[in-house]
Amino acid sequence: MLKRVNFSRLLLAFLLIIVSLGSGMSGFMLIEGYNAPDAFYMTVITVSTVGFGELHPLSPVGRLFVAFYILFNLVVVAYLVSALSTFIFDGELRKIFKMYRLDQEIKSFSGHVILCGFGRNGRKAHHDLILNGARVVVIEQDEQLLQNLSQGRTGEDYDGDGAAGGKIVAVIGDATTDLVLQQAGVARASALITALPKDADNVFVALSARALNPRLNIIARASYKTSESKLISAGANSVVMPDEIGGSHMANLVVRPEVIRFLDLISGLSADKLRLEELAHGQMRRDRHGLSIRDLDIRSRTGATVIGLRQHAGTLLVSPSADYVPAVGDVLLVLGSEAQIESFEVQYRQL
Repeated sequence: MLKRVNFSRLLLAFLLIIVSLGSGMSGFMLIEGYNAPDAFYMTVITVSTVGFGELHPLSPVGRLFVAFYILFNLVVVAYLVSALSTFIFDGELRKIFKMYRLDQEIKSFSGHVILCGFGRNGRKAHHDLILNGARVVVIEQDEQLLQNLSQGRTGEDYDGDGAAGGKIVAVIGDATTDLVLQQAGVARASALITALPKDADNVFVALSARALNPRLNIIARASYKTSESKLISAGANSVVMPDEIGGSHMANLVVRPEVIRFLDLISGLSADKLRLEELAHGQMRRDRHGLSIRDLDIRSRTGATVIGLRQHAGTLLVSPSADYVPAVGDVLLVLGSEAQIESFEVQYRQL
């Protein structure tokens, strides 16, 4: 995941070293008639100023060449030392090692979530994903933004360590490019959230990500209703419009406030939050297979409530019948407090 670092001064210094060695060997071969190994030896001892002495006495023209050659190399060496000092003490070398370690860490990820864009929507998504134990790789162009968040200099109520004790794993670059998506491990990811400010960029990310991973679950942000169909056509599985959701939320606070307060409990926006969890049939303990919802007895055992069930065919059943027997491919939707859901996980989820 090595990002583009400013190597210009360092590269120029090494280029000058190569030019210096080449010109030195050429001068000794042309002026003094040395062969290539002897010319290289004379060039090295002249540049290093070790003072071992000439292979044979130099001609007047050769002495003049060596004098100017030494002066030239004093400038070259001084520039090289300056470039190396800047590179090391300004932290560039540390950045390279840090990026290399991060690159290796991302290569070990599988089934992770890629988050494109770390604005307000992106940061909220990152916060919730980390709280739910997901591995997240952020793609963001603004390196300074990530540094400010990590050091708590944004003035926002956001934990720079991911709000859940984990560091922000980030690729610095343009999410619309295939190379950056590949650096984030798109081929091994399970989902991608693109929350870039421009709808056109989100369309391009969805298109590129779908081509790189046909099985990827892509969730895209949109500002305009007209972008929704384009994002779906580009490969997005779901499209979210924050402005439209926010407007509806405010309107519903007027006309049906208690419903919204209940939804806030589920979404975690309220202090006394509830948790909505899902359990696929394949994740259920084997000794629970073949039992009806009544026989599963989830409510009396855990306090949690089965509020819905998505059948394998895609049909969503709200408050499914107690006589219904979950089948392969079905997913139970269970609502309860944190303690109730934890009890449900222990008793019903296969370890």
